Amino acid sequence: MKKALVIGASGGIGQAVSWRLKGQGFDVTALSRSTNGFDLTDPDGVHHTLNELSGSFDLIFVASGALEINGAEPEKSFRTLSAQAMMDQFALNAVGPALILRHAARLLPRDRRAVFAVLSARVGSIGDNRLGGWVSYRASKAAVNQIVHTAAIELARTHKQAICVALHPGTVKTEFTRKYLGRHPAVAPGTAAANLLSVMQRLTPDDTGGFYDWAGKPVPW
Repeated sequence: MKKALVIGASGGIGQAVSWRLKGQGFDVTALSRSTNGFDLTDPDGVHHTLNELSGSFDLIFVASGALEINGAEPEKSFRTLSAQAMMDQFALNAVGPALILRHAARLLPRDRRAVFAVLSARVGSIGDNRLGGWVSYRASKAAVNQIVHTAAIELARTHKQAICVALHPGTVKTEFTRKYLGRHPAVAPGTAAANLLSVMQRLTPDDTGGFYDWAGKPVPW
C-alpha cells in the first residue's frame, strides 16, 4: 500500500486530497492544526511530530496556508503594509513548508518515484504580477517557490526519482477564499483535488523544481 502525508488536511483542499487518496488505496497520515495541533509556525512542534513518523511516503502534500492571519487582510497597496502581518505570512506560507522540507530526505524513498508538492499561488509569480497589491501574501508565495526549487536541487542528489514542485490550484471555493472570490470563476475543493492529483501523477523527475498550475502548465517565476 502506498503512503501519503498530507499537511493541512483539515482545510478545503487538504481534506479533499486526503479523501481522494484514501479512495485510491493510499494509507494517509493527516496532520493539521485544528485536528491534532500540528502548527507550521511552531518549529519545535513540527520537528517533534515529523521525527515521530517512520517509514517513507510516496507523496507528501503541503496544503497549509492563509490569506488572512490574525485579522490582517491582504494589502491593497504599500500604504497599508504592516511588518507584523508580513512576518506572519512568511512564517506560515514560506517558513512552514521549509520546515517540512527539512525532513524530506528522510521521509521520501530513495529507490522509487515519490512526490513532494507544496501549494503555492499564481499571485506569487513575479513575472505574472500586473496588478500589484497583496504584498505580503505575494512575497511569501514567491519565497516558498524559491524554497521548493532549492529543495528540489538538493533532493535530486540523493533521491534520483523524487519530484519536488510548487502547485497553483486555481481559484477554489473554500473558507480561505470566500471573501475574495468576487466574479472570479472558482471550482469546488473536490474538483481542485482531482486536478492536482492528476498533475502529480503525470509529473516526472525531469519536472522537479518547477511551478505548475492545476492543468499541469508551467507558471512563470
